[in-house]
Amino acid sequence: MKKGKITTIIVSSGIFLALILIILIAIAVAIGDRVALVEISGAIYRSQGVIEQLRRCEADPSVKAIVLRVNSPGGAVAPVQEIYSAINRIQKKVVVSMGATAASGGYYIACAGDRIFANPGTLTGSIGVIMQFRRWGELMKKIGVQSEVIKSGKYKDAGSPFRELTPEEQELFQDVIDDVHQQFLEAIMESRQDAELTREQMEEIADGRIMSGRQALERKLIDQLGDLNDAIEYAGQLAGIKGRPRVVKMEIRRSLLDRMTRGILGNKLDQITHDQAALRYELPL
Repeated sequence: MKKGKITTIIVSSGIFLALILIILIAIAVAIGDRVALVEISGAIYRSQGVIEQLRRCEADPSVKAIVLRVNSPGGAVAPVQEIYSAINRIQKKVVVSMGATAASGGYYIACAGDRIFANPGTLTGSIGVIMQFRRWGELMKKIGVQSEVIKSGKYKDAGSPFRELTPEEQELFQDVIDDVHQQFLEAIMESRQDAELTREQMEEIADGRIMSGRQALERKLIDQLGDLNDAIEYAGQLAGIKGRPRVVKMEIRRSLLDRMTRGILGNKLDQITHDQAALRYELPL
């Protein structure tokens, strides 16, 4: 191959690589530093979708901070605790914006943020644990249906819908409820240290009562009154972004069948499949 052709190939390759580099730089500039918006809406009966979004935010170098928009009455204890732990593992700043409702498990999750915003009329609080059982015994008697149980231990059918709880079973469930309630309080105390919220102040209001966003601010459960735009601007400031930050809204990746089913049933699908006897950090609406 002649020397002139070799030179032409080298020059052409260099020009091509330079063009690719210029395009990549242009894309990076166009995208710029961004704030990711992750939404938690409705009752919480599963955690993987939210955790996946948080992981994508963490892996994206253009995302400098995260705004978590919480509009939820809470949900099952385990998914709530899993989301809370996932937020605590995030290395980027997380700002929480409370929507119409961020109560019980919704508030539990909010505590993991670096700063909590709420609207004055946001419904929040409801710090506590609930466990409910349905009773079908009287109905079964009326229609002439009986239930017979063979069990390995005296507590194995505790909570059965076909009979009342015994005093011993009530005490057993209450002990479990009290322990999980303490886990809620520990999470609040760990997360709200900078707010100078004392254990005595927190225990005084941790009886399941609801409150407005303004009342929550007075009781040191949140940091600031403000809407979603305020939270986004604050997140941008924490991340060092100049001016109004670009916002990228994260979405849960769902299969076609899941999207079609949820389009018809919404969050009712989770409620249908959820075990009603499970422990819940949830506002009973």
